[in-house]
Amino acid sequence: MNTVVDVHKLHKSYAGQRVVDDLSLSIKRGECYGLLGPNGAGKTTTLRLLLGLTDPDGGTVRLLDHAVPGHAREARLKLGVVPQIDNLDPDFTVAENLLVYGRYFGMSDAAINARIPMLLEFSNLTAKRDAMVPTLSGGMKRRLSLARALVNDPDIIFLDEPTTGLDPQARHLIWQRLRELTSQGKTLLLTTHFMEEAERLCHRLAILDHGRMIAEDTPHELIKHNIEPQVVEVFGDEVETWAQNYAAQFSQRFEVSGETAFCYVSDAQPLVAHLQAHAGLRYLHRPANLEDVFIKLTGREMRD
Repeated sequence: MNTVVDVHKLHKSYAGQRVVDDLSLSIKRGECYGLLGPNGAGKTTTLRLLLGLTDPDGGTVRLLDHAVPGHAREARLKLGVVPQIDNLDPDFTVAENLLVYGRYFGMSDAAINARIPMLLEFSNLTAKRDAMVPTLSGGMKRRLSLARALVNDPDIIFLDEPTTGLDPQARHLIWQRLRELTSQGKTLLLTTHFMEEAERLCHRLAILDHGRMIAEDTPHELIKHNIEPQVVEVFGDEVETWAQNYAAQFSQRFEVSGETAFCYVSDAQPLVAHLQAHAGLRYLHRPANLEDVFIKLTGREMRD
């Protein structure tokens, strides 16, 4: 069974507003699949629908060939979930959190205890086995949440913004562990606001906005087909005046946001040479990335 998640024309409304709108996607075994979108785009509702925690208004979901929500309980026996907000039990030690969670899957204490050393090593928490949860750092808690999601040796792991609030060292460690999971044949469904995270980890991803999928592909192909290859960011007090007079001359497309003009180009050299002659302006020349695609497709305005 190569396809482990199959979603067809899924939709869900609240108070007459569709928050998931005709969503279809499929995820293959061993794939890391990302869901990206602004706040309110429907990512969390989609996860709840896939987990069988919310009933859809229409459409179908199959997880590991189980129909959801009708057979969600059977499907969840082979799922792991890392929630957006840690819900570890503060009254238990690190090891006890893993033991108690494993019991929810009907695992024997002997089977759970046999997995605990591996899970602690995987999450770099062996030295914290007997530590109480409130004594752990934020990065340690996130790694424990990941270890807990693996206690039942799941086939699919749902990760809802797994590195939010972490420092770069903790984030990179979790990225390394997630890549190890996919190399072992585990399937990951990841939501994130970090475009670098999605670009590094995801084999494919979907961009959602207002409940609809507006793009789906590999990170490389999304960048290739949706954005100019080079970006020059121009900074300075006079950037608005400069943009009005010159940006269109040197760019295929440009946007001004705050004190920055974003110039999207195929060949940046004429623009760079022009900017080098303007001492009052600073600039950054870089390749286009997934964040540029995301902003182009969903806009720069803030979402609540």
